[in-house]
Amino acid sequence: MFWTSYFLAVLAIILAWPVPVLLSRAQWPARSPFTAMVLWQAIALAGGLSMIGAMLVYGLEPIGDNLIAGLKSLAGMVFNNEPTTALGFWHLFALSAAALLTAHLVFTLLLTYYKIERQRRRHRELLALLASPSDDGPGTVVINHESPVAYCLPGGARSVTVLSDGLMAALEPAELRAVLIHENAHLSQRHDLLLWAFAAWRQALPWFPTTRLAQTAVNSLIEMLADDVALRTESKGTLIKAIAIVSSGASAPGKGPVPGGQSLAGAQSLAGAGAVVEASALSATGGADSPRTTASRVSRLLSPKPPLATGLRALVLATSALLLAVPTALLIVPGLLG
Repeated sequence: MFWTSYFLAVLAIILAWPVPVLLSRAQWPARSPFTAMVLWQAIALAGGLSMIGAMLVYGLEPIGDNLIAGLKSLAGMVFNNEPTTALGFWHLFALSAAALLTAHLVFTLLLTYYKIERQRRRHRELLALLASPSDDGPGTVVINHESPVAYCLPGGARSVTVLSDGLMAALEPAELRAVLIHENAHLSQRHDLLLWAFAAWRQALPWFPTTRLAQTAVNSLIEMLADDVALRTESKGTLIKAIAIVSSGASAPGKGPVPGGQSLAGAQSLAGAGAVVEASALSATGGADSPRTTASRVSRLLSPKPPLATGLRALVLATSALLLAVPTALLIVPGLLG
């Protein structure tokens, strides 16, 4: 138990600082966005599990040979009103910190989801007033605005892709198809769930610079994943031109009013963390890094590099699985064997 707690603490520190920093600076994720996305998720999950697990194991060390035995002993103390003299001050502090951190993470996750759903509901109400159905397919609506706007609003059967008159006038048919395919990829691959998880992580631990790095990286990776889907049927030139036209809407986010007295900036803000906002250059979770994301997307298309080798992809995926398996095994297996 003693060495397990220290190992988990070291692992948590590594996953909280140097690993995310190095990964955020790496060039290979653009060559395999899916593989990089899996690794970012593994880092986040394994880091949180190691952090909480280290505190639990250390706190329970005096009353159990493993996590399960320690939890059983602690439960007996709590429910049977037994004295906790076997636990020293730092053990109680570690247990309290683990409980508080777990509650904080879960509460922030749920609160973020609640805010997302509220923003989505408000945005749908706004679209009901401002938008009209599009001829480009079911689930697509058009708002009357001269700036190029395109984004998707997830919601299961109620998911919708929003386009502006200005965008449709500026794009050629092939470019419009590329935009629609890109947005539909966000919806079909449920990128909103990834954005939700990493937005909650950043909200829960804002003092960790790596939460910002992770959120920025994930925002960029989901755009690359959607671009790759569009490239299956449309040319690179078509997609690059579409990205350039769509991103130009960021240059004047308050340009002109949307019918009904709602400014474009206000309409975009209602999309919030529940929508993947393209044309406004606002990411689904904030927006400060979206110009950088757009630049990285265009650079990736203009100067393509070969996909990551199969062996390297397998190695990264195996590392991701190992990151999750190691802390889980250290916490659970000794109790099952005992």
